[in-house]
Amino acid sequence: MLTSLQNPLIKQIRKLHTAKERRSQNLFLLEGTHLVEAACQVNYPLNSACCTQQWQVTHSDLWQQLCLKAQRAEIVSEDVLKAIATTVQPDGVVAIAKRQPSAKLPHTGLILALETIQDPGNLGTIIRTAAAAGATGLWLSQDSVDIDNPKVLRASAGQWFRLPMAISSDLKGTCLECQRAGMQIVATLPDAKLIYWQINWQQPTIILLGNEGAGLSSELSAIANKQVSIPLSGGVESLNVAIAAALLLYEAQRQKSK
Repeated sequence: MLTSLQNPLIKQIRKLHTAKERRSQNLFLLEGTHLVEAACQVNYPLNSACCTQQWQVTHSDLWQQLCLKAQRAEIVSEDVLKAIATTVQPDGVVAIAKRQPSAKLPHTGLILALETIQDPGNLGTIIRTAAAAGATGLWLSQDSVDIDNPKVLRASAGQWFRLPMAISSDLKGTCLECQRAGMQIVATLPDAKLIYWQINWQQPTIILLGNEGAGLSSELSAIANKQVSIPLSGGVESLNVAIAAALLLYEAQRQKSK
């Protein structure tokens, strides 16, 4: 059992709490039974796994999987587990895994393109919703929150491992490339005349969604084939970006299921 915070592995994991170290080590954190189980279900390669003795006893089958799938598996004390986790009350297991290169997204189906999303909870919820609604994938601008931020993974409820995702250093250029390949681009704007259910979602589509505070940039909205709005009652200025994403994704699903 590892009991010292000075252990090299423990020190390495604690450093992964920061985005700078995650990029430097090319590793990220998986916290909690649900995420670790989700990673095992898709055979995501794990570098190391640490759990408390109590967690090992109550999750013996999953622990056996971790021992087989991870390069290293260690029992740690309760204090060490609390130190390597970013949550206030960790449930007993933390793993680390190698960051994966961006997925190659096709020019088909329904793809989200997110510009400068800053809240990890929002991004994780969008990932979860996109996977549930059957989206093809997700583009994320490089100036957004880290896609493997621990809060993003937790908010995705395990769907982080199932939705193809890619980072774009030039989101406008990426969208234009998809547009040239035959995809329509739909921008969400508060003053758009078309309501989101009034357009055809059955063709290959990119949904543009913008920053929580500033919304979508004029540079991106200008390249859209269609601009749509979500009707709001008087006195309500806007919707949370994850809620907006859910409405559009499920309208697309509704139309396709006709």
